[in-house]
Amino acid sequence: MDFVFVKEEENKLLNRTELDFVINYEGATPSRKEILGKLCAMRNVPVTNCVVDSLKSEFGKQEIIAKARIYTDAEALKSTELDYLVSRNSAAPEAEAEEEA
Repeated sequence: MDFVFVKEEENKLLNRTELDFVINYEGATPSRKEILGKLCAMRNVPVTNCVVDSLKSEFGKQEIIAKARIYTDAEALKSTELDYLVSRNSAAPEAEAEEEA
C-alpha cells in the first residue's frame, strides 16, 4: 500500500492538519482500519488523534482517493468532528476485536 500525498494544509484555528492523498494497493481493497493504522504510523501520531473522512474508489482501479484530518490531541478531535465520524474511526478496531474473540 503506497501513499501519495496530494495536499497538506495546516489549520491552526481548529488545531489540525488536513490531508488529501491517493492510496495505490494490490489485491483486496484495504479496510478503513488498515488505512488509518498505516497513515498514523507514517505520520507518527496516535490513532486517537486522526480521522479518515472519506475513501473513494472506482471499479477496476487499484486506487483510493482519501481525505483525513490529524488533530493535535484527542479532545480537539472530539469537540470538532461529527459524532458518526468519531465512532466510525474509533469503533472499527473494537468491533473487529470482538469478532475475533
